[in-house]
Amino acid sequence: MKPERLVSLDAFRGFTIAGMILVNNPGSWGHIYPQLAHASWHGWTFTDFIFPFFLWIVGVSMTFSFAVRRGKGDSDNALLLGVLRRSAIIFGLGLFLAGFPFGLLWSHNFDLSTIRIPGVLQRIAVCYLIASLIYLKMSMRGQVIAIGALFVSYWLMMFYIPVPEFGAGLFEKGRNFAAYIDSMFLTGHMWGATRTWDPEGIISTIPAIATTLFGTLLGDYLRQSPHDKVEKSAWMFTAGSLFLLLGAVLDMWMPINKSLWTVSYSIFMAGWAMCIFGIFYFLIDAKGIKRWAHPLVVYGMNAIFVFVLSGVAARAMGLWKFTVTLSDGTIKDVPLKTILTQNLFEPYFSPLNASLMHAIVWVSVMYLIVWVMYKKKIFVKV
Repeated sequence: MKPERLVSLDAFRGFTIAGMILVNNPGSWGHIYPQLAHASWHGWTFTDFIFPFFLWIVGVSMTFSFAVRRGKGDSDNALLLGVLRRSAIIFGLGLFLAGFPFGLLWSHNFDLSTIRIPGVLQRIAVCYLIASLIYLKMSMRGQVIAIGALFVSYWLMMFYIPVPEFGAGLFEKGRNFAAYIDSMFLTGHMWGATRTWDPEGIISTIPAIATTLFGTLLGDYLRQSPHDKVEKSAWMFTAGSLFLLLGAVLDMWMPINKSLWTVSYSIFMAGWAMCIFGIFYFLIDAKGIKRWAHPLVVYGMNAIFVFVLSGVAARAMGLWKFTVTLSDGTIKDVPLKTILTQNLFEPYFSPLNASLMHAIVWVSVMYLIVWVMYKKKIFVKV
């Protein structure tokens, strides 16, 4: 029997991707409300919820998609081939965003030898690939053991392997084992804001895989549990609250940190994902209160597509420049994005709110595009 589609999961995915687009597209990076920027290092903000939510959703989704394909008679080998293909496409899209427009437009400087290799889509691809292998080859008990092994290995490396000049057990910016490994294997290919370590680097991907596996555990619970939907909502909220408590307790030994994707961060954000998704599930799937979530469902049905489209369009607006004369007579090349913010929003709002309004309008424009696609039943799958 074909598994029932979780409208709440589509809505939660839409909420997450809309949030990702919102925080990625302020009118000015110099004017951002604190909750719409990542925590400066340890700690968390609203922005730090978004990426782990998306990985957690990937885990939940795969349990339903694999069940559908198995119901059609597909073997696990066929599923693995599909996983390899999809992972390669998502990773390739991440590299495309990193390199766009490849030196072809707007005097853009491009050098393949310095292209950023890690990234959001690249991490999604890696986590999806490895979590899928674990999910397809292991029982639920095996998945729990895998999560434990991922956490223990990360914990041991971060606490006990010494970093030259700094020693072991540090979680300071650029002075920890994760940064050291990035500098060894990703030199010249890291995030432009640091160039010495990457927030989507090698070691921090290990507990991010566990975040995805937390999603597979929840997905199997939703598919297989005999509890009714209201009970499932209650259990999600209960388990999520326990995860929040555990993450907060672990924060005393290993700080909650998105850039390092620490064990405490992975557990803490899995707790938030369960609690917030539990509310979506209760309202939409258990109680049938769906109309409020329709815009989020529209977003969620083309999540990867709209993320890539938003990234390409935002990069274009930042690179496409016009020569303008400033009030002091200075002639300067100004990006289209800055011109729009200065003329459409800054005359009417404070700098912070003008920047926010640009982001809100950007989310709205992207919504109009995916709404047209939804109406025409165009769903881009990768």
